[in-house]
Amino acid sequence: MVRGLNLRGWIEVDGKRQSESEVEALLEEDPARASGFGGEFFLSWDDCSARDHFGIIPGDCPAGSIVCNGEVVGSVDPRPPAMGLASAIETAVRLRSDEGVVALSGGVDSALVAAIARRECVVVGVEGSGDPVRARSVADALDLDLEEALIDPGRIEEALAAVLPVIPSTNPVDASIAATLYFVAEWAGDHGYERILAGQGADELFGGYARYLDADALGNDLERDFRGLALQAARDQAVAGLFGAYFSLPYLDVRVVRKAMAIPPEEKVKDGIRKRPLREVATMHMPKDLAYREKKAMQYGSGMMREMKRLARRRGFGKVSDFLEEIGRR
Repeated sequence: MVRGLNLRGWIEVDGKRQSESEVEALLEEDPARASGFGGEFFLSWDDCSARDHFGIIPGDCPAGSIVCNGEVVGSVDPRPPAMGLASAIETAVRLRSDEGVVALSGGVDSALVAAIARRECVVVGVEGSGDPVRARSVADALDLDLEEALIDPGRIEEALAAVLPVIPSTNPVDASIAATLYFVAEWAGDHGYERILAGQGADELFGGYARYLDADALGNDLERDFRGLALQAARDQAVAGLFGAYFSLPYLDVRVVRKAMAIPPEEKVKDGIRKRPLREVATMHMPKDLAYREKKAMQYGSGMMREMKRLARRRGFGKVSDFLEEIGRR
């Protein structure tokens, strides 16, 4: 008999969402069934625990592992049927869209998630920054409900003081992203949302960064950056956890990752177009101009990095990094 079952997140098997009672029945039948669990979860029962394949949900065991009595006894490695990229993305989003809010920045990554999920969306940004403008144009074109949570520059130091102690790396880029996500997660928590659907992972999987255009070894760069996603996820989930929420990441669904990994790097960045395969899928769900529109990174599109630089100067610091160090010592 399974005792003390506790599930954070959600589990699916072969594309079917599982209730806690169904998960319990599977584990009673054979604890090794956990190896086939998909989804985003940290699960504990008896003296065992298991965590989803990519470790999206935080937990006290390694990503993709089954641990019993302190020993790793198996791996979580679901093998859903292979499918095309469009079907993989659509399945990944729909499995996650029974609840939650979409963090919509206006770029193709989050716009595609929002177009498929058809859930309420939220955008954050300092007044006059680009992301709210882009998100409004996407929401209008796709007939989506959008809430705008304007960031009060006077609260940025408060946000930084909250996120710096919990994120793995406190350099200016990570801190600015974490501070932006602080306001996303705060809005979600205040409005009763635990799950925040987001577009993280698409740049690393499909070649979204501008530096990929001049890469000498694109495949190696993509592989390296994909490995770095674990640290990004730890940062983002730590921030969301401050408000009892978590980020749900359809692009890190095993279906999507395995299909994306099978696409040759030269097809991902081609003819000066980044994330080309993803944009082609997006045209099935939105006008082509939205699917192919470029967007600044979150820390710039939200206006967060600009405001951090201004705040550092007002506090008498020549470098943002020095300003962050001072906040971290408080």
